[in-house]
Amino acid sequence: MKKQITILLALITFLSCAELQQVVNQLPESGGVLSNADIASGLRQALNNGIDKQVSKLTLKDGFYKNELVKILLPEELQKVDKALRTIGLDNLADEGLKAINRAAEDAVKEATPIFVNAVKEITFNDAKNILLGEDDAATQYLTTKTKTELYNKFKPVINNSFSKVGADQIWNNLITKYNNLPFTNDVNPDLTDYVTNEALEGVYLMIAVEEKEIRTNLSSRTTDLLKKVFALQDQ
Repeated sequence: MKKQITILLALITFLSCAELQQVVNQLPESGGVLSNADIASGLRQALNNGIDKQVSKLTLKDGFYKNELVKILLPEELQKVDKALRTIGLDNLADEGLKAINRAAEDAVKEATPIFVNAVKEITFNDAKNILLGEDDAATQYLTTKTKTELYNKFKPVINNSFSKVGADQIWNNLITKYNNLPFTNDVNPDLTDYVTNEALEGVYLMIAVEEKEIRTNLSSRTTDLLKKVFALQDQ
């Protein structure tokens, strides 16, 4: 009996692999209904949609601050600062501190689009096959691998400058000074620039993943003939 079950499981596994391979084989190497270029172009189009529809929203005022998916909260060491200041009636100052770090992220994301566009242009047919047969965020994972280091290096100085431009440096110097002057507290001096840079990156990739999943799962989101044809392959 155990042997029969083992054979059955092996057969199911084999059939599943065969079905997956059949889908791969249906992605044409050349010619046919969809060419290599068509498939790669479809993936580029999907990612560009994510950039145009979702990432651009993050550059607007309150793009981070009023978007609960990506709103940047305080790092753990500053949560006690926030709580302590609210306890002594400095709610408005605490709110301004939170708003300031989100404003800096909104400012930095404006630098992202050219880097994304270059990465999207580099998608090959093999990349496209792997993305189509991958997870709901496979295209986002691809983009993350291709751009994260470059974006971090681009975002960090912008966020540092943004802290000055939006007044975050003064606000947080004031906040931290007030907290450090409270009795029975341990002084804090967090690297806010690094923290906000990483949080901004996470927010950008999350919003691209939102759009990618929408295109993969919602037929009405495939707004061009090319998107419909390319993503129909993953539906099989």
